Amino acid sequence: MDDVRGTVTPAHDDGVPHREEWSRRVLESQERLRALITANRAMVDELDLERVLRTIVQAAVDLVHARYGALGVIGQEGGLERFIHVGGDADMPERIGHYPRGHGLLGALIDDPRPIRLEHLSSDDRSSGFPAGHPPMDSFLGVPIRVRDEVFGNLYLTEHGEGGFSAEDEELLIALAATAGVAIDNARLFQETRRRQQWSAASAQIAASLLSGGRDDALSTIAETTAQLADADVVCVVLPHGARDLVVDTVGGIDGDRFRTMVIPREGSTIAAALDSGAPVRRDDLGAVDTAEPDAPLMLGPSMIIPLIADDTTIGALAISRLAGRRRFSDSDLELASDFADQCAIALALERGRVDREKLSVLQDRGRIARDLHDHVIQRLFGAGLTLQAVGSEIEDARLRERVEEQVTALDEAIGSIRTAIFALTSRRPKESVKHRIMDVVTAHDTTTAPAPRLILSGPIDSTVTEDMVADVLAVVSEGVANVARHAQASSSTVSVSVEADRLVIRVEDDGVGPGSGSRRSGTANLEERAARWGGSSHLRPRDPNGSVLDWTIPLHRTTGRRA
Repeated sequence: MDDVRGTVTPAHDDGVPHREEWSRRVLESQERLRALITANRAMVDELDLERVLRTIVQAAVDLVHARYGALGVIGQEGGLERFIHVGGDADMPERIGHYPRGHGLLGALIDDPRPIRLEHLSSDDRSSGFPAGHPPMDSFLGVPIRVRDEVFGNLYLTEHGEGGFSAEDEELLIALAATAGVAIDNARLFQETRRRQQWSAASAQIAASLLSGGRDDALSTIAETTAQLADADVVCVVLPHGARDLVVDTVGGIDGDRFRTMVIPREGSTIAAALDSGAPVRRDDLGAVDTAEPDAPLMLGPSMIIPLIADDTTIGALAISRLAGRRRFSDSDLELASDFADQCAIALALERGRVDREKLSVLQDRGRIARDLHDHVIQRLFGAGLTLQAVGSEIEDARLRERVEEQVTALDEAIGSIRTAIFALTSRRPKESVKHRIMDVVTAHDTTTAPAPRLILSGPIDSTVTEDMVADVLAVVSEGVANVARHAQASSSTVSVSVEADRLVIRVEDDGVGPGSGSRRSGTANLEERAARWGGSSHLRPRDPNGSVLDWTIPLHRTTGRRA
């Protein structure tokens, strides 16, 4: 009788095998069954998916005595998404140049997931040959692996140690593939559970960071955590910037810095589409995307754009991308990232509410302080000034009378400064006023190298200075104060911003060493450019008897509010 490999078996004259032959066959079957059980145990004991896949391939090679083995994972669009191989030299993939993509005989098993067993690969019409550098292979056995009735991938075995693969090898490999499907399913469920735990823990961490007052740190944590958990190369927290633009507020990922502070036009952008629809957007390939570096686009592939929505208000978006050619995001990736974004949006909304409450408390304190200043301090200063003025009129000594008049002038200036402070304290504009923003710029400068400048604000600044002027106005004030601090060596300085008739005048005065001819003059070129854009002028001149005066003047266009 012929056995499973087609060889002639010694037998009695009646064709019945010897008892020794039966015993050998039984022992071989028992050994192979024990090997199958051992392989099954090794697969189900693993919970890490990567180790499970490699264990499956190694178990298959050992079970059927193959020289080479591989497991090809089928992608969502067909073809092989991954290829785990065992056997051959370590440098074999480099010699070949790329892993199989699922063509030829490998593709046939993908298209028709039924076992294929061949004694000679070259004899099958479906075989497409081997690329340069590929080792020679003859016998072949391929079996699909199913997970929950869905084909996950295929096992490929080649080069049996004793020639061709037998029917028994095929049956053993089919049994191994069935257990492999269960092991893969368990590993995927474990991996999914662990991923959900990681996303959930990250949400709790970010909520705690936001509610403790660390908004900037929280946004950075959102970006970096998302990059890590989503295995992304670029993560951007994108916020609205005016009506027509978006700005990249915070970045994460290995290539995230290339998009930091980048302004993106809303029109036609994928991010704007997600913000407008309020629903996550997933793309398999974004293509060449501009970065903050001129003429240096980055090729981005699989991407998810998830709106940050809380209380029916869109706060911004979380843009998550991998480089072109990398594995696409799955439905599970989109679900987990969307849940995470929802939790982050709620935490951001709560943080905004906390900040608003703190602002309200500060405004209430400011109102009380302003009332005290107006009702008590100004009245007393005004009374003291009138008294001094009356006393000065009775003094016959001209030098002494002049000193008294100087003090009366100083009191008048102090009253003006206090009134400016009262205005700032009691302002209730829903949007921060221009005067407030000017005050913030002046007070933000370091006072360790020079005294804090005195600020004078006069005229209808808030109602006259248009929004597109504000950036230049603040820049000029900041540059003027910084120049005084760096170069003037002054004991006092004054910043005056006033609206006079049809023009805006910014004057920065100090009692220092004067403008000179060095870096201080060269630093005013930027101020001159800003004035020229509005049809105005900028001049830095000496002050009598010492110091310098910076005059920056632009015409006001109340009707258009646009640059000249």
